Amino acid sequence: MSHTIKEIPTKPFDGQKPGTSGLRKRVKVFQQEHYTENFIQSIFDSIDAGGATLVIGGDGRYFSPETVQTILKIGSANGVAKFIVGKDAILSTPAASNVIRKYKAYGGILLTASHNPGGPDKDFGIKYNVSNGGPAPENVTDKIFENTKTIKSYKIIDAPPVDLSKTGEFSYGPTDVSIIDSVADYVELLKSIFDFSLIKSFLSSRSNEFRVLFDGLHGVTGPYATALFVDVLGLPKSSVQNCVPLPDFGGGHPDPNLTYAHTLVEAVETNGIQFGAASDGDGDRNMIYGKGAFVTPSDSVAIIAHWADVIPYFKKGGVKGLARSMPTSKAIDLVAKKKGFEYFEVPTGWKFFGNLMDAGRLSICGEESFGTGSDHIREKDGLWAVIAWLNILAAANAQSPNKLVGINDILSAHYKTYGRSFFSRYDYEEVPSSGAAALVAHIDKALTSRSLNDTTHKSASTGTSFTVSDVYNFAYTDPIDKSVSKNQGHVIVFSDGSRVVFRLSGTGSEGATVRMYVERYVAPEADEAELTRDAAEGLKGLIEVALELSKLKEFLGRDEPTVITVSRICFVLVETNIVAVRSGIHCTTD
Repeated sequence: MSHTIKEIPTKPFDGQKPGTSGLRKRVKVFQQEHYTENFIQSIFDSIDAGGATLVIGGDGRYFSPETVQTILKIGSANGVAKFIVGKDAILSTPAASNVIRKYKAYGGILLTASHNPGGPDKDFGIKYNVSNGGPAPENVTDKIFENTKTIKSYKIIDAPPVDLSKTGEFSYGPTDVSIIDSVADYVELLKSIFDFSLIKSFLSSRSNEFRVLFDGLHGVTGPYATALFVDVLGLPKSSVQNCVPLPDFGGGHPDPNLTYAHTLVEAVETNGIQFGAASDGDGDRNMIYGKGAFVTPSDSVAIIAHWADVIPYFKKGGVKGLARSMPTSKAIDLVAKKKGFEYFEVPTGWKFFGNLMDAGRLSICGEESFGTGSDHIREKDGLWAVIAWLNILAAANAQSPNKLVGINDILSAHYKTYGRSFFSRYDYEEVPSSGAAALVAHIDKALTSRSLNDTTHKSASTGTSFTVSDVYNFAYTDPIDKSVSKNQGHVIVFSDGSRVVFRLSGTGSEGATVRMYVERYVAPEADEAELTRDAAEGLKGLIEVALELSKLKEFLGRDEPTVITVSRICFVLVETNIVAVRSGIHCTTD
């Protein structure tokens, strides 16, 4: 059946600049007449996808089904030969990366705003991934942005909507459309990586002592987690919760941290569950949390790297190298040095890891923002990290059959081997852009004048002194393509090796997000009380000095951050029921 191709006149919209995570705005912005069509046409004008196969998927958030139909119509009009689409417009970011790679697609368009809230008044996003399955590099996103500024029309076919609820092969004008259930492909991938027999044996033999709970936060990973935990590992259905994807994520914030994943934290603490985990809206982030045991993302990736030889994928292929984003703690560096692996410090953004992976120089990597992954795909992968931890715990318990080894045991052993990098992140979300710019200018002035160097600052509450040894703005030269990325975050280094990082984030849809990262290292020779002390207490003095040096509260007009990521949790109890959960040093237990 032939379909008429229409060319619709349009005008550019300001601000359609995609980052590594694509273009993110409020839903109502994307719902403006021609707005979404303009951006999609600009993608096709930038990638030369005529005759190619493209993948479409997303996290199922509000406005996704309509946008899939728009992509199909515009893509068909622009000569795309075939679309592979996730059933019901759902395809997790890791699963999409796998599908692109498995079926050798030209690339993919993902509809996601990752961990941001969804709903008619919340966030939406459109992201383009290239043929390696990873996020588009800057030369592609820059080209898309330039096209958004000059677009005069977009092409679209006149055709009825495709039924996204049925898997199968369909013809859509000149284009073939394959609607797939991506869960099977993804489960097959993870089965080729991990020792599911060992995990299943461990969970079965210790079922009375070791319980598991995964919280999907009503994001995209629900069906994947149900297939893995219930169908493959044979756990009861009660081992998963909030695993039905919803367009508004059930009214929650699908970000797997101690503040927003409170449904997991509450259930784990109330029911004494030994292993809990959560993922975010599009499935690329993770949180590992058991009763009384929170694993920071920085520690998590380091521990996975240390235990890599118990995971069949790495036991067979070896570990080519390790890497972390610059703000992430240096815990994984210590593993690399001890084991003789090459390691890298890169800017925030998974594309930088992808270049190293494609060159065969990187196997395991992570970001402190709850992103962990390996070279099995070219995106971070939340469920991959969760199953990696279960594989590690199963192996550790096989090595110690007479003692139940839990999360805290793994952490303690790691600290005694490598030392501990106390780490915390303060997120100040949707702050005035002018205040964020003033903060950056203040640190830039200290950098250029070197006025902070060699100055000593004392914490009022702890009495600890910190002397500034360096201030710099992180820049990175990619060892593969030699591209240079500048202005990637301001770093203040202290003489004892502690450091503080300030970085503007592009993951929000309104205002600015400022993130402050603090890190302090304690050597493995320290006594156990120091290695296992509350992280908030371990960092308290450094945090006070960082806030004083940066004048952050003054510039941003905020006394407290929106979210604190730190390895302490405070519960407010009323008649033994948990009614509120906050992470960080500003909460109380009275």
